[in-house]
Amino acid sequence: MKNILIAYYSHSGNTEELAELIRTETGGTLFEIRPKVPYPAAYQAVVSQAKEEIHAGFRPEIGEPVDTGAYDVVLVGSPNWWSTIAPPVASFLEGCDLAGKTVVPFCTHGGGGMAGLARAMEELCPDSEMAEGFAAYGNSGPRARDEVDAWLRAIGLKG
Repeated sequence: MKNILIAYYSHSGNTEELAELIRTETGGTLFEIRPKVPYPAAYQAVVSQAKEEIHAGFRPEIGEPVDTGAYDVVLVGSPNWWSTIAPPVASFLEGCDLAGKTVVPFCTHGGGGMAGLARAMEELCPDSEMAEGFAAYGNSGPRARDEVDAWLRAIGLKG
């Protein structure tokens, strides 16, 4: 049996719901990626800040680290922000040694699907094996149980 870590960043709660569904289906350990300075709650404010950070390549400082040593598979969840991962997820990936581990991207989106998220993760984890990712529209995570189940079976994380 593989040791599974499910690390995710969620601003609105959608990615968190999807991560919790994946945990239920795999029995993995959940880890929330939290920026030390939270994003604003107001939609337009977070949109402006996140867009600027992504264009500048900014990596926010994140809170408590997680020891990834015991895990074989690390699922990494992010909202799709301008066709890429949220900056706290980039900070997490840059701060972890995931060499030799399987990295599995998943995301929530408002219509852009996986876009460039998997590619961004692959660039930040060059010594990891990348598995096929999963994208859920908006807050469809809880309703996507059958799709998540099929995806996890297809990538060998569920029997």
